[in-house]
Order: sequence, then structure tokens, then C-alpha cells
Amino acid sequence: MECCCENKKTIRNEEEKRKLLNRLSRIEGQIRGIKNMLESDSYCNDILIQSAAVNAAVNAFNRELISSHIKGCVTRDIKNGNEEVVDELVTTLQKLMK
Repeated sequence: MECCCENKKTIRNEEEKRKLLNRLSRIEGQIRGIKNMLESDSYCNDILIQSAAVNAAVNAFNRELISSHIKGCVTRDIKNGNEEVVDELVTTLQKLMK
């Protein structure tokens, strides 16, 4: 993975990109399932359980992405003397923890 901080882009290898996209596709399917449940008047508790599963899936996606970000972009930027990336990371983590 290569992070180009001037352009704020991250070049990911194909395997990493595939894994992240697969996770998002599964989450997208779960969301469609919840929408279908609502349209077919499913029991509230059943919908809430599926919603909790989506939240867990999004959290897992975020954990994987933040790990990759720290190991790649943040580490490299610190080694290159760009310590501002730490403040950016702290802000991002604060948003994730709301």
C-alpha cells in the first residue's frame, strides 16, 4: 500500500482492495435485506437484530481499514517527518468512537 498524502489518496494492493470491497458488498446486501424486511412488515425486533449485525459489520470494516492506515500511511508519514498525520489520526478515531 502506498499513501500519497499530498493528494490524499491511498494506493492499495489488489488483495486488500478486494477484501474491503467484498466486506462492503456484504454490508450492502445486509442493508437491502433490512429494507426488504421493513417493506414486508417484519417484526421490529427482527429488524433491530439485523441492524445490529450491520453495525458490527461496519465496525469490522473500520477496524480493518484503520489498521491498514496506521501500518501504511501513518507509519510512513511519521518516518518521513510528517507528524501532522498523528493529529489527523486522533481526529479520525474520535469520530469513529462517537
